[in-house]
Amino acid sequence: MKFTKMHGCGNDYIYINGFTEQIEAEKKPGLVRKISDRHFGIGGDGAIFINPSKEADFEMEMYNADGSRAEMCGNGIRCVAKYVYDKGLTDKTNISIISYGQVKYLELFLKEGKVDTVRVNMGAPGLRPEEIPVVADNCTDRVVDEPIVVEGKEYKMTCVSMGNPHAVVFVEDVEHMAIEKIGPYFENHERFPNRTNTEFVTVLDRSHVQMRVWERGTGETYACGTGCCATVTACILNGLTDETVTVKLLGGEITVTWDREANLVYMTGPAETVFEGDLV
Repeated sequence: MKFTKMHGCGNDYIYINGFTEQIEAEKKPGLVRKISDRHFGIGGDGAIFINPSKEADFEMEMYNADGSRAEMCGNGIRCVAKYVYDKGLTDKTNISIISYGQVKYLELFLKEGKVDTVRVNMGAPGLRPEEIPVVADNCTDRVVDEPIVVEGKEYKMTCVSMGNPHAVVFVEDVEHMAIEKIGPYFENHERFPNRTNTEFVTVLDRSHVQMRVWERGTGETYACGTGCCATVTACILNGLTDETVTVKLLGGEITVTWDREANLVYMTGPAETVFEGDLV
C-alpha cells in the first residue's frame, strides 16, 4: 500500500489515495491503529483516505489514531488539498472537499508550483448545545463561559462545533500546564456524549493567543485546525480578541478570521509533505 506522510503545523497524518488503494471499510480502523503507532508503524495522529466524490471535488475520510472515525480536521483538509494538487489529481486552485457529509471550500496558494498554504472556508460555527453536542441544561442558545467540574476542580468552558466537538478553556499559563493529566478527563466527561476535543488557551493580546490541544481519540497533538477555529470563535464570544487572530501552537501558527457579518470562519495555514513510501 502506497502512502504519503504529511503534516500541518506538526499535526501529522498518513494519507492514502483511495482512487488507487482499495481497502475494505471494516478493515480500516484496525489498519489505522497499526500504521499510526509511532513505534511499530509509520507514525501519525491518524490516517486520511482521499476518495472520489459525487458531492465535491474530493472526499476526505478521516480516522483518529485509535481507529475511530472523525468528522473534520482542519490541518488534514489543508494537506488533502496539497496532495491532490501536487499529485496532479486537479489543476484547480479553488476546490471543494467533503468530509462526513460536510463540504468545505479551499483556496490554494502556490510556491514554485507546489501548494504552500491553504485558506479554508470552514463554514459557520455551531454554537447550540445539540450541535456540539454537550449537555448544558441551563443553556439553550450558546455554551459560553459555562462552569464544568473536572476531577474536583471547576473550569469555565465555551463550546463550539466546527463539524466536530470542541470545549475551549482559558487558562493563565497554558505552556506549563499538565495537559496529559487533565485532557483525558475532559475528553471523556459525561457532559460530552460523543467525547470532545479540548483546547486550553492563554490570550496574549487582541490578535494573538497560545493554544494546546487534547484531541479526541489521539491525545495531545502539535496543532488542530478546527481547534484553532473553535478557539478564535470562543475568544470573540467572550470579548477577548478581535475577529482575526493568530493562534500559536506547538507546531507553528494558524491564522483564523470569524467574519461575523457572513457568519463564516476562515482558516489559513501551511501544508507540508514529509515522505512517501510503500507499506508491505
